[in-house]
Amino acid sequence: MLDATFVPCIVVGIDGSPAAVDAALWAVDQAVDLDIPLRLVYVIDADEEGAVDPHDQARQLATAEMAVRYALTALESTEQPVKIEVEILRGRPVQTLLEAARSAVLICLGARGLKHSTQGRIGSTAAAVSATAHCPVAVVRAHRPHRRPDRAVVIEITDNVDGGAVLERGLDEARRRGAPVRVLTSARPQLDVTARWERRLAEWRHRYPDLDISAVRARDGLFDYLAAHGDGLQLLVTGRNRPGGVAPLVGTPGNAALRDTDCSILVCEPPNAL
Repeated sequence: MLDATFVPCIVVGIDGSPAAVDAALWAVDQAVDLDIPLRLVYVIDADEEGAVDPHDQARQLATAEMAVRYALTALESTEQPVKIEVEILRGRPVQTLLEAARSAVLICLGARGLKHSTQGRIGSTAAAVSATAHCPVAVVRAHRPHRRPDRAVVIEITDNVDGGAVLERGLDEARRRGAPVRVLTSARPQLDVTARWERRLAEWRHRYPDLDISAVRARDGLFDYLAAHGDGLQLLVTGRNRPGGVAPLVGTPGNAALRDTDCSILVCEPPNAL
């Protein structure tokens, strides 16, 4: 049973990077649709060892406040009816962010954190949070609302207990965007697995008659598929328990495959993660 103080929200990790602002802008529509607050969380990285310098503390707080103001200005410019909350916390980034997101239904993070913005690498915080959060995590590459609306939502499904939940979340995201759906299956699935997913897809086509749903084979693997089709995709939905784990997808291989695209990644938590 949830605590009485549980107030659903969407948490956005803010670190002063342009990517974090993109993540906040990406999350606005989600918050408006769900009618829940958007909570901006900035975590000042605190070293547990050594004495705390008050001058460093003041400088870090000023940096945090500037980053939050920048994000707030961008959000206010959208003129969307969204309630915005702000928290500036001190601690270890991953643990503190997860603690702040205990009541979150979604965590949004920029694909490139401030420390990695010049190297083009996805931040380690995004990888760690994606692998451990109790709720879905969106790793946002860019916010370009005027790109082609016909870009697809691709759903990676595997033959495990998470597959149905991942498929349902991906279809809901596609319906919200009015986007076509590409359900990505393994290159050489077993016949019984293929038949099972074809039956499942038939059910979902009946349930979502307004969506263009088609199955595609990742003959050369997910990363090659993303590299070949990334510019025509707006979102990849996958499960935390995907083969190979989340780290490669939100790390170097996934970043290389999606380079120069704005295809974000939504990592769904296992069922009953709470």
